[in-house]
Amino acid sequence: MIPQSFIDSLLARIDIVDVIGQSVPLKKAGVNFMARCPFHQEKTPSFSVNPQRQFYHCFGCGASGNAISFIIQHHGSGFVEAVQMLAEQAGMSVPQDSGAGPATPSGHDAHRPLLEALERVGKFFVKERLRHPRAQAYLAQRGIREDTAESFGLGYAPPGWHNLETALPDIPTAILHDSGMLVSQEAGRHHDRFRDRLMFPIHDRRGRIIGFGGRVLDQGEPKYLNSPETPLFEKGQELYGWPQARQALRQQHEILVVEGYMDVISLSQAGIAETVATLGTAITEHQIKLLFRSAERIVFAFDGDKAGRKAADRAMERVLPLLEEGKQVAFLFFPEGEDPDSFVRQHGADAFRAQMVGATPLSTHVLDHLTAGLTRHQPESQGQFLHRARPLLASLRAPWLAFALKKRMAQWLDVDNEQLEQFLGNLPTEHRPSPKPPNAPLRSRQPPPSLARQLLACLLAQPELAHEAGVPQEDRFATGDDERAVQRIAEHLRHEDVVPPLAALIEHFRHHPDEALLTSVLQREFIALAETPREELVAVYRDGLLRWAQQACQREIQQLSQQGDVEGLRQLLALRKSLDLQLKTRNQGNDSV
Repeated sequence: MIPQSFIDSLLARIDIVDVIGQSVPLKKAGVNFMARCPFHQEKTPSFSVNPQRQFYHCFGCGASGNAISFIIQHHGSGFVEAVQMLAEQAGMSVPQDSGAGPATPSGHDAHRPLLEALERVGKFFVKERLRHPRAQAYLAQRGIREDTAESFGLGYAPPGWHNLETALPDIPTAILHDSGMLVSQEAGRHHDRFRDRLMFPIHDRRGRIIGFGGRVLDQGEPKYLNSPETPLFEKGQELYGWPQARQALRQQHEILVVEGYMDVISLSQAGIAETVATLGTAITEHQIKLLFRSAERIVFAFDGDKAGRKAADRAMERVLPLLEEGKQVAFLFFPEGEDPDSFVRQHGADAFRAQMVGATPLSTHVLDHLTAGLTRHQPESQGQFLHRARPLLASLRAPWLAFALKKRMAQWLDVDNEQLEQFLGNLPTEHRPSPKPPNAPLRSRQPPPSLARQLLACLLAQPELAHEAGVPQEDRFATGDDERAVQRIAEHLRHEDVVPPLAALIEHFRHHPDEALLTSVLQREFIALAETPREELVAVYRDGLLRWAQQACQREIQQLSQQGDVEGLRQLLALRKSLDLQLKTRNQGNDSV
């Protein structure tokens, strides 16, 4: 059994827009993304994805749910398989619940203090940038406009050893340390990790700050310093500039991968926003998979020196096993002393895009790598060529590219294809299971609206109402399953110390007796309330609580009438009169609701 805490952490880490965007072409529409529904045939888009609530809904067929639900419904996967698929994309290992040991906080609860601390640290750095002339002068020298600096959240860590603890005294030192902002010293002392550096906040795929990169303004080493790895931040899992690039990828079909933060920022300012950077390490398998899910063509940009060529070869080796038909990869090299930042500032965006169009294709780079330093027709060089070629060809999973490369290899060796195959020998191959066909859910008959469903819809839209306004009172004589289910869900929300995201709430009640009602309300009443202003929704919820209490009181009156309890009846009649008056007063004050 997969622990609930892991599922909560998984849902907090992934972005439903990325998950669904792999299979469905989404287009931005206000705060949501829209598409034609993948579960039924339609001519106009009615499939909506809400990134804030991490929830999707089709207004045509009624399909709805979170990222796990989508994988189950769209791919025909089982629950465990869906979780494993998403965990692989997020770079997480799925644990198994042994059923022993104390309960641990759920993922979104455990990470919330770190996320909130980093958000406040980011705001502190931004304020420091705006009031320090050195930081502003450096950005001006690099040609970075204020609106660009603001959109990337650029900041400045001032000189000094204890700025964060002084500026943010209410954040526990342990939280600042665990978020990577403080460095431990002897005797339990700490100091700021970043000092006198331009600060680049690093965001996850949901746009939340999970770490920072810092650059010295003058001379100094290291030139760039990144946050250490933390429960939130793993260098090999994230890409700098991803939130900005993802928006551009809705219109573009290619993405540019560079090596520096300033490259990303300068290119984005010039209008080439589909740009990301690795985080001080070589490109990883996880990052490449993320890029391939989002774009049809990846262009890697490197310096043209020896180090840049070596980095390109590492990227080539990582890409080849992951490349599929229909995807393209190219390499763009700059003269020594020049980089994407300097090139776009000197020559402009059009010239840079022309460079991207003419970038070296992957197949050409493979041949350049195989022949580097070799002399054609020399037997020793030909042997070295075959030695280099075998592992690369063995890793390839794109049949046509493998065929085309072998053809060009045979030409270089001056042999025919059959002879090349003999020289290469038997190469290992892998067989991937074919994807399962989509499995569209059947539409279920919708139950009629009820007070219980309306109250639950309000709680799903604004879960904090369980704390702010209370929950439906226990009704001993309620006869409907809906009423008891709403009481249980509301009590769950009230006892949560931190309000859970909607996606996590859906998972908590998966395979629970109350799941059917929750799903039904999400597909109907919740959608009807989704765009309701908060103050109006609060009024609806508070009125509903009064009407719920009225109904409960009336059932109690009927029960006591049968028992002949005169004193009890007198008290209940007085209560009902009070409730009637309260509801009448609220209705008079909220005629517009």
